[in-house]
Amino acid sequence: MIEHTLVLIKPDGVQRALAGRIIQRFEDVGLKMVAMRMQWVDGDFARKHYAEHVEKPFFAGLEAMITEGPVIAMVLEGVHAVELVRKMVGGTEPKSSSPGTIRGDFAMHSYPYADAKGSAIKNLIHASGNVEEAKGEVALWFSEDEIHTYATVHEKHTF
Repeated sequence: MIEHTLVLIKPDGVQRALAGRIIQRFEDVGLKMVAMRMQWVDGDFARKHYAEHVEKPFFAGLEAMITEGPVIAMVLEGVHAVELVRKMVGGTEPKSSSPGTIRGDFAMHSYPYADAKGSAIKNLIHASGNVEEAKGEVALWFSEDEIHTYATVHEKHTF
């Protein structure tokens, strides 16, 4: 039940100075940050991260978006972390995301708008889609020695 999941605050989230507010939401719900760094993604790494999309027509936009500025990458740990983070992040299209989700509260782009501009949708954040994907993405972005183990005050007092 305790899982790790990858979360990326994409360049649009970093550029809009939303990183602290986004991270705070994950900490508020009790998820534990066990790895984090800021990095620029190059084209080679973008193709590894988005491997399932490389041959799709929208890949060029994805690559341009993820390489346009620094990304904050982190591994979050918690009970059903993958599912919980996906619920908190909201749907891929911000316009359709529910209020209260990260995308629903902080972004407004739509697929038609992105298509008209010839760009990838600006949706602030990436979260692993399922447990298997999370395992692969965490391993791609972080080595085992970069993932930390520690007890939070909540764990010390509630478990």
